[in-house]
Amino acid sequence: MRRIVLVSGTSNPTLSKKISEFLDVPLVNPQIIRFANGEIYCELEKNVRGADVFVIQSTCAPVNENLMELLIIIDALKRASANSITAVVPHYGYSRQDRKSAPRTPITAKLVADMMTVAGASRVVTMDLHAGQIQGFFNIPFDNIFASPVLLEYVNKNLDRDNLITVSPDAGGVERVRHYAKKMNADLALIDKRRTGPNVAEAMNVIGDVKGKDCIIIDDMIDTAGTLVQAAKALKINGARRIYAAATHPVFSDPAIKRISECEELEQVIVTDTIPLSEAGRKVSKIKVVSTADILAKAIHRTFNHDSVSSLFI
Repeated sequence: MRRIVLVSGTSNPTLSKKISEFLDVPLVNPQIIRFANGEIYCELEKNVRGADVFVIQSTCAPVNENLMELLIIIDALKRASANSITAVVPHYGYSRQDRKSAPRTPITAKLVADMMTVAGASRVVTMDLHAGQIQGFFNIPFDNIFASPVLLEYVNKNLDRDNLITVSPDAGGVERVRHYAKKMNADLALIDKRRTGPNVAEAMNVIGDVKGKDCIIIDDMIDTAGTLVQAAKALKINGARRIYAAATHPVFSDPAIKRISECEELEQVIVTDTIPLSEAGRKVSKIKVVSTADILAKAIHRTFNHDSVSSLFI
């Protein structure tokens, strides 16, 4: 008789709890202890022998702590004779280091993939990878879930779509934004970002007609929000009426919260709960959070039942 076990790491307990409620499966919280020197100790207080285990852990800040915790939990499960171990990683840390951008630099996204595999993961589920080719770093099954259904649902219910145009903040994000534009039957614009000199502020050129339009800037993550704020200002200069932003992962490294709250051009920033907001972030009224728990729960349920995960998005 197959059985499913949900194990929660400490990085995003609220999301783990919501997934547990959607699946109606009790959540196992392993005993995680940090010794005085920073070492992490994990003990599972539930029998997982022969079970199909799903470990929910975002590798968000503090990235190294949460990544090491995930690896230790996986190792504990492997040694406890779990039948399969699926790492559900809503935000995949180090995903921006997916290639050699300069001589003598690492490809850390590949290193993380190797560590998860060696630790004992038999499958990985994540959401909106920064670079799709990271899937090829794994020699085990890998599912890249899209957050677009939950973000689009919010946009459809709360924004005026008749006058809406989707905007890519850079050339690299055009394919992602094209997907949203197609779903919303909207036009697409692009921010062309160019440095005017070494260590000099970027010149932001808008490609596309945004005059009098409501613009929604779409990206996979918001880190320091520098590019987002500059893009919003460029759109306003080019005649945009209202400016929104939507992103899957609210990394929000300092000073992102301050920049967003002080940016008069931005009406609203829509993000998901793949990374929990800080207390300061929760106080900013223009930041709206939509939950990915439902879609992740469906992906877990389908994985457990050997059903198609990709059909969630077709």
